[in-house]
Amino acid sequence: MLLIGCPASLPCRFISRYCTRVLSQVVRYFLAIICLSMLSYSLTAAPLKITLAAEDGWPPFADEFGSGISHKLIQQAFKQVDVEVSTIVVPYTRALIMTERGTVDGAFNVTKEQSTVKRFVFGNVPLFTANASFFFANSKTVDINNKWQLPVGSLVGIIDGYEYGDELLQLIDKRQLKIVKVNSQRQLINLLLVDRIDTAIMFDLVADIYIEQMGVKQDISAKFNNHTSEIFVAFSKHNPQASQLSLLLDKGLLQLKQQGHYQQLLVPLD
Repeated sequence: MLLIGCPASLPCRFISRYCTRVLSQVVRYFLAIICLSMLSYSLTAAPLKITLAAEDGWPPFADEFGSGISHKLIQQAFKQVDVEVSTIVVPYTRALIMTERGTVDGAFNVTKEQSTVKRFVFGNVPLFTANASFFFANSKTVDINNKWQLPVGSLVGIIDGYEYGDELLQLIDKRQLKIVKVNSQRQLINLLLVDRIDTAIMFDLVADIYIEQMGVKQDISAKFNNHTSEIFVAFSKHNPQASQLSLLLDKGLLQLKQQGHYQQLLVPLD
């Protein structure tokens, strides 16, 4: 029980006023405590909610159905730190534009390199690494062992909007390469098959899936590496919580690794 005493030295006419003032201060104090408690409970009970753009054409990491390795990994990592993720499935280039404009909080499967760190906020722990190689039609004789030996003026197919490593511009300049940009992996493979390009850069696991689906395993092969990408979620610079989100994702990924769940999540879905 709270007892409020009035100083004996005060005249009687001041006692009532003094006690009223003290009581008012005590009431405000307890109201403040209640408000802070309610706010703390609200922040604890309600998870942070974010929306990410997921590309639609990069299996086994992210496909048109909103599934794949990246979806599993990101959902589980953010779950570790009480962040609720919803996704919008769009073409990769659109995902980057939406993130850059702040329409969404971030985008899946972005390579952290010089061209992207200027546009987005990244964490320090990659989702995973992905190898990309130069693929050739088996009907062509390839007598070279690395990208720096590509014949001068070669026609090289790539996906418009993808990142292919910081060395690509240097390679284009040194070997005077002619770049052919298309919108899908299937287009790249078809251009190789009909001899419209000399080679194509594709991410190995992604290319393997499309080559299998198209039934051309005997016709196209990877010959040598282009680069290895560290793949991240890129967060929008328009979001004031972008740095916090990147740190939370780092924390979630590290917790998954400590728990032994990370490697399990890298296994492609059937």
